[in-house]
Amino acid sequence: MVSSVLAGLIALLAVIGPWIAPYDADATDVLAASQGPSSAHWFGTDSLGRDILSRALTGARMSLTAAALIVLLSALLGTALAIFSAWHDGWVDRMVNRVLNVMFSVPGILVAVLAAAVFGAGFWAPVLALGIVYTPYMARVVRSVAVQERQRAYVESLQLAGMSSWRICTRHLAVNVRPIVVAQATYGLGAALADFAAVSFLGLGIQPPTSEWGVMVSDGRSELLNGQFQQTLVAGTFIVVTVIVFNVLGAQLSNRSGGRR
Repeated sequence: MVSSVLAGLIALLAVIGPWIAPYDADATDVLAASQGPSSAHWFGTDSLGRDILSRALTGARMSLTAAALIVLLSALLGTALAIFSAWHDGWVDRMVNRVLNVMFSVPGILVAVLAAAVFGAGFWAPVLALGIVYTPYMARVVRSVAVQERQRAYVESLQLAGMSSWRICTRHLAVNVRPIVVAQATYGLGAALADFAAVSFLGLGIQPPTSEWGVMVSDGRSELLNGQFQQTLVAGTFIVVTVIVFNVLGAQLSNRSGGRR
């Protein structure tokens, strides 16, 4: 319940963050640069005088949107691949497993960095690259459940009733594996957010001055030498808390979906 409430609050923050931010996230004020926490700026200001709280609230939307798109893409591709593999079985299943094993050996950050280097830094290159990299993790978990569903009596009954393979897979198998898909997607949301922030930290994702948590951590590196740790601390805390919340929630959902089976 606690993780569910916190996850809901984080999602709500991503939606309304830019509207409740006390200042314009990109507004600079050199006279207020590198200030500590105060009544005017609760978390202080960065080296350009921008309000750190406002940038963190505004950056929540960009960070969580990227993570959600990564997970959505991997869920769609992984579920389709898992059901296809479980349904055909035999050499098709073995071939799919071999492809997944190869994909498992490729680090996600490396693929995202290469995609940004080839297609240019920004939002979509790392999102699409990480979405593809996360696909085998989703496919492997969903496939184990889809294989069990494939062997149940209702599938044989539907086949004997003349229902096509496409309708059985889309209307029944896909529906019955949905709980584990939701659990795995929730679990993967935290990892996707951390990986996307890492790409932005390296300068290959979202570009300054756009507000995004990974960009804020990167911008705060130069301020650390001057004893100004607020920006890195605030953005890093948002990332860590979000990752922990969605990891815990995903683990609980996975346990519940496993228990129902």
